[in-house]
Amino acid sequence: MKIIDLSKPIKFNKKDPWFMRVKIKHKPHKKAKWLIRLFGLPFKLFPKGFTGWADDTIEKMGVHSTTHIDAPWHYSPTVAGEKAKTIDEVPLDWCYGDGIVIDMEHKVDFDPITVTDIKEFLTAQNLVLKAGMIVLIKTGRDKFNGTENFHKIGTGMSAEATHFLIDSGIKVMGIDSWGWDLPLPYLVEQAKKTGNSELFWEAHLVGQEKEYCHMEQLVNLNALPYSGFKVAVFPLKIVGASAAPARVVAMMEE
Repeated sequence: MKIIDLSKPIKFNKKDPWFMRVKIKHKPHKKAKWLIRLFGLPFKLFPKGFTGWADDTIEKMGVHSTTHIDAPWHYSPTVAGEKAKTIDEVPLDWCYGDGIVIDMEHKVDFDPITVTDIKEFLTAQNLVLKAGMIVLIKTGRDKFNGTENFHKIGTGMSAEATHFLIDSGIKVMGIDSWGWDLPLPYLVEQAKKTGNSELFWEAHLVGQEKEYCHMEQLVNLNALPYSGFKVAVFPLKIVGASAAPARVVAMMEE
């Protein structure tokens, strides 16, 4: 079986905007020697060659800072009038299933992905959406991940396209752009320019009406065929959280 990693590395990157920056403290093996001594084990009883254990502390990392899956709670406190699920409440059977790639790499920056775009791709590739599939939207923008402008460029999903996927039985979907919608700074600019309050975060806000999860900041979708693989996207079980980092992987027979 071949396993393909669809998750970005978690590390400090000075080019990330401040709200995405990760800080991890790596503690060397020798630090643990003194901790063990404090627990009462004399140095003379340390095992031969034992140097202590390495340890690490995540000192700063937002749940949306890296490859992650958003819970319904992220979009709204309620879905269709009922309390939205936090990430620890998302059923794990949503998080594993047949994968399908929808290739939208041809879409230019700020041009939203529509239902027509998705249907035309599926027809051209003779693919069919089935309930329980995990849909991966490939835009090719993961090549900008880790650069200063990552969150400012790219295409994104429209509300109608998000509705279409959910109505097709899809509970989990994801994208290799910074966000699920068009870039956030662009949406702010357009909303202010036009005075249209419906422009901002339209795809995310589908979650006020229909229950679903989406992943953001996927990588390596170019390594996948359009179908014929499984996807696993198990989030950290952070109680009450709106999202969680996830090690997203695709698995296929060689």
